[in-house]
Amino acid sequence: MSDLGNIIKKEVRELLTPTTIIPVIAMAVVFGGMGHMIGGITEEAREKPIMGIIDEDNSLLSEIITGVLNEQAKVVYFSTDGADVSEGLEQVEEEGGTALLMVPPDFSESIYENHPGQIRIHWIMKGAGVMDSIHSQTVDVLIQVVNQEISKKLVEEGTSIDPGIAVNPIAKSETTIFKGREIEGLSPGAISGMLASQSVVLPMIMMLIIIITGSTVITSMGMEKENKTLETLLTLPVKRNYIVIGKIVGSAIVGLVMAAIYMVGFGYYMQSFQFAEINLADFGLALGLQDYFLVGLSVFVAILAGLSLCMFLGTFAKDFKSAQTLILPVTLLTLIPMFLIMFKDFDTLPAVLKIALFAIPFSHPMMAMRALMVDDYLLVLSGIVYVAIFAAVVVVVVAWIFRSDRLLTGRIKTRRGRRLRGFLGKLGR
Repeated sequence: MSDLGNIIKKEVRELLTPTTIIPVIAMAVVFGGMGHMIGGITEEAREKPIMGIIDEDNSLLSEIITGVLNEQAKVVYFSTDGADVSEGLEQVEEEGGTALLMVPPDFSESIYENHPGQIRIHWIMKGAGVMDSIHSQTVDVLIQVVNQEISKKLVEEGTSIDPGIAVNPIAKSETTIFKGREIEGLSPGAISGMLASQSVVLPMIMMLIIIITGSTVITSMGMEKENKTLETLLTLPVKRNYIVIGKIVGSAIVGLVMAAIYMVGFGYYMQSFQFAEINLADFGLALGLQDYFLVGLSVFVAILAGLSLCMFLGTFAKDFKSAQTLILPVTLLTLIPMFLIMFKDFDTLPAVLKIALFAIPFSHPMMAMRALMVDDYLLVLSGIVYVAIFAAVVVVVVAWIFRSDRLLTGRIKTRRGRRLRGFLGKLGR
């Protein structure tokens, strides 16, 4: 083989290692999962929305409404009595439906008197994720189709109706039922938009904080081993438990400060995309002082859990270079819940994904603000307790490692330890 070939072979061998391959494969898996979820959105958008109709008008114009909806949607409830709203909502909700549409008795009369015909929509909103509002958007499209068909009918009749009414004969009044609350005047899309900051800002911040502070902890462990300063630290007359707790709590405080700075900056960034001034408190979707305290507590214990996990991984780092690759598992554990929460609400996830999401400690602060807005304190408090227990268990394990020679050797002398060491060793090479 020529000299050039030998050089190329050497470079490929040095660059094509598990350290470089595993992150690429992991990211490919994450993006593949995202693609699958986006594909699920497309498939869900093709399905007919489930809804109910109450037609009190019984006119030619209202027949256009029922005709279009029966053709383009799956109508599971129909009535001509306006007193059947509760029954209709119950039936639609049992069938997993999206909306109950009411046509009042004066619908066609209002149009012929040059006033928009009012229809009332009772939305059933199950979650605030991107995929949770697909069917409500489909129903909105169908209402636009109905509007066009009625407009065509009015033009064909040649009636002397105001041109503006003839073009847009329908007006909507909306009520959204979300987590047991009736929110007047807002559609599911509007509510999802208002909650978008909780769906995007906090998950993004948590991901950044965990990755930044976690990589700092892991790389500092690697550098301390490489520079032999860790051995000096362990010879000081200080309990090793204090060293572990001091490192974790100190890094957690820095993480909280960074989180606060990020939240302020990212909050202003997200506000630049909001063109309508909507006060969440007017619709009972505001947070109180105790809610903010719970959010802060959830963020703090999640940072503690993340840093504890990073310190555990850092004990297997042999030098600075190997330490940088050990942040990968933590990165994946922050990316997965972030994308899940953006696309779906916790309550609308399948049972398996609910369990997986709850088990990931970093997911709880990502869900906290949205959950507290609808008074779901059980999810938030149980998440805080779980993450605190998770962090405590990992701290105990790290303290045990610090009290032994395994910290300096990076080896665990058990069968499971050998397996774990072998896996982490591959990441570190």
